[in-house]
Amino acid sequence: MKIIQYPEKQEWDSLLSRPDQDQEEIRNSVSQILEDVKKNGDVALQKYTKALDGVQLDNIKVSDEEMDAAAGKLDDALKEAIRMAAANIEKFHAAQKGEETSVEVIPGLNCWQKPVPIDSIGIYVPGGSAPLFSSVLMMALPARVAGCNNIILTTPPDKEGGVHPAILYAARQSGVNKIYKVGGAQAVAAMAYGTESILRVNKIFGPGNRFVTLAKQLVSMEGVAIDLPAGPSEVLVVADDQAPPRFIAADLLSQAEHGTDSQVLLLSASERLLEDTRREIENMLKELPRKDIAEKALEYSRLILLSNMDEIMDMVNCYAPEHLILATENATELSRQVRNSGSVFIGNYTPESLGDYTSGTNHVLPTNGYAVSHSGVNLDAFVKKITFQRASQDGLGNIGESTMTMARAEGLEAHSMAVQVRMENKSG
Repeated sequence: MKIIQYPEKQEWDSLLSRPDQDQEEIRNSVSQILEDVKKNGDVALQKYTKALDGVQLDNIKVSDEEMDAAAGKLDDALKEAIRMAAANIEKFHAAQKGEETSVEVIPGLNCWQKPVPIDSIGIYVPGGSAPLFSSVLMMALPARVAGCNNIILTTPPDKEGGVHPAILYAARQSGVNKIYKVGGAQAVAAMAYGTESILRVNKIFGPGNRFVTLAKQLVSMEGVAIDLPAGPSEVLVVADDQAPPRFIAADLLSQAEHGTDSQVLLLSASERLLEDTRREIENMLKELPRKDIAEKALEYSRLILLSNMDEIMDMVNCYAPEHLILATENATELSRQVRNSGSVFIGNYTPESLGDYTSGTNHVLPTNGYAVSHSGVNLDAFVKKITFQRASQDGLGNIGESTMTMARAEGLEAHSMAVQVRMENKSG
């Protein structure tokens, strides 16, 4: 990894560019899968499962027996860790519950807003070499806390037609209603349109590869809500001379091992810290099981030397990282300057790994710069807020003339008439 020294501000955009995520090359394939599932339902799902996952399934639904057997396939330490993480996630999201708010805007006219849970939630969980059972907790638990009635989960089967037991155990801990062995863009299609086995949902959550991400984007244009724009994982670390380089190297590698298109950045005003961290990365990388993946991701990564913390924080907010680690002496004070980030980790003993698994904050976060305008998943993602209003006859009298004036100014006479006929009614 090369250290980039004191780049000019006009260079920042190119310097902070993400790995190319051109979706056009796969758009036709994803569109065909969506259309096929929409027309042919379970038949299409079984076809793609055989072709893409290499297994023929007569029944795509996970059975009660499979759910019951999952716990026995996991060691006690992992089960306890999942239960602890679940408790923290539930506690943190329960604290976000909003109450009904009401105000009398003028005498006789009351308006209020009430949070109402989205009825049906679909969760996608990738399988493969790193089955993300932690994502089950991050999405299903807030849905349960919010009061969503129907929480379903789709995840690709393994070569034996099963699902990783940690995914099943986390799902049971989280209150998932049904689990289906379906992966890829076809799983998104099934949740968006419904099939004979899978009921259509109102909103789809979950990470995935380029096919899954594009499928979510396409179905969102047809009225199915999705959690947020997704892309490869990323972390930006801000560090000074007091930060242990080994800590920083481990943080950078923890994101680099996610995927070959992940991106990691380290910003500092200390050239020594950058040099020491680079050496630690080289040493630690040798022992990493996912070394090949991490090495590829490091090609998109940067070590950047800047003049001072003010310039560093300007670059942080320009990049808008998914994860931001502040490993500086004044980290708490520095955190007050953060305007754009998905989640912030403060101090030398707060690795990003805590947010991925156990701290209780949500790890489904905006990537690719979307943190400038999007929040990470939180309890609000699982509710909609309905407004109500009630006017008395006096209340209508207090506001009616202004309403009619505005309606007429827009040329909408019937709007005005709807007020006028009531104001002319003297019967009470």
